[in-house]
Amino acid sequence: MPSDRVLKIRRLPSSYGVVVMPFVLSILMSCIVSAVSTAISTGWTNGFVATWSYAWGASWLVAFPSLLIVLPIVRRIVAVIVDQPARS
Repeated sequence: MPSDRVLKIRRLPSSYGVVVMPFVLSILMSCIVSAVSTAISTGWTNGFVATWSYAWGASWLVAFPSLLIVLPIVRRIVAVIVDQPARS
């Protein structure tokens, strides 16, 4: 397919990164953690997907706002611990 025919996706301005990054991170992390927790507590039963999807939704409702609050604090802690590269 020629490069001029590639579908171009409209991108958000960089200022949205403050919300988009925790949004995507909370979706992925709550998905993984709730799947592992559900599998450990109930096993791979016939009702696993229904139980896991409920747990995922509940987990995400906590995870997203938590990340919005915690990420700025984590960035400050990491900046104290990790040597920052010199700006050119």
